[in-house]
Amino acid sequence: MAHRLHPVGIDFTETAPVRLVFTRDVAAAPDEVFRALAEDVPGWPQWFSSVASARPTEGGREVRLRGGIRFTESVLVAKAPEVYAYRVDVTNAPGARAWIEEWRLTPAGGGTRIRMTFALDGTAAFRLVWRLARPGVGRSVRRAIGALDRRLHG
Repeated sequence: MAHRLHPVGIDFTETAPVRLVFTRDVAAAPDEVFRALAEDVPGWPQWFSSVASARPTEGGREVRLRGGIRFTESVLVAKAPEVYAYRVDVTNAPGARAWIEEWRLTPAGGGTRIRMTFALDGTAAFRLVWRLARPGVGRSVRRAIGALDRRLHG
């Protein structure tokens, strides 16, 4: 059953009870990466294997993950080519109370350093699951970023 999450602001990325941060360098330029993140929302499933579908909405996105988790999101920051961040407003993920994902892009070695942050809060079980899932989520995010780079620069 879908439920509404707390409407936290971008500062939550620094204060969330659970923060998962993953970094990977890619050959693609920051503006190319930013466009793929912010402007080609329907293209996400082609490089992020966890995403079954994504579509832009007025001020946000609707995303379905493989396995049935759904999100209605609001874009909080779209500052090209540096930051793209969105808040999950409604989800069917059990135990979630607040959720922001932030992509920071910085020039690095002729390409881009991507830092992806999950900022999360929820029930004790939700927080524990995310802490335990950190290694697997990290592998998934780094694989997705590699696939995005191949798509953009391959």
